[in-house]
Amino acid sequence: MASRKNKGVDSPSSNKATRGDRTVYSEFGDTHSAAFERGVQELPPNQQDLRIQASRKGRKGKTVTVISGFQLKPESLTALAKKLKAQCGSGGTAKENTIEIQGDHAQKLLGLLIEKGYRAKISGG
Repeated sequence: MASRKNKGVDSPSSNKATRGDRTVYSEFGDTHSAAFERGVQELPPNQQDLRIQASRKGRKGKTVTVISGFQLKPESLTALAKKLKAQCGSGGTAKENTIEIQGDHAQKLLGLLIEKGYRAKISGG
């Protein structure tokens, strides 16, 4: 049995340019760079309207308190989430412009956020 060799033809798996992004031409270079991301205007706490809501949707029946409406940089949002998680004694995460805290802590979070100067309300039933 004779083996076949591709002479002069690169296979797609060996060509580095076709492995990930299949862009042929880009006028402005790398479009995934930080220069093309939108800047986030970080407002002071008294100018932000926050909504606190307990949710179970898509979480297999587990209750999660979701705080939305932040206009902060991701670093500031992560730092605030860490403080709120410590005050509630539970886990959670910061995603996009929301903070999710595990468990139903709506009343406690409302007090903590108002104490920090945010305008917050509990929404939903």
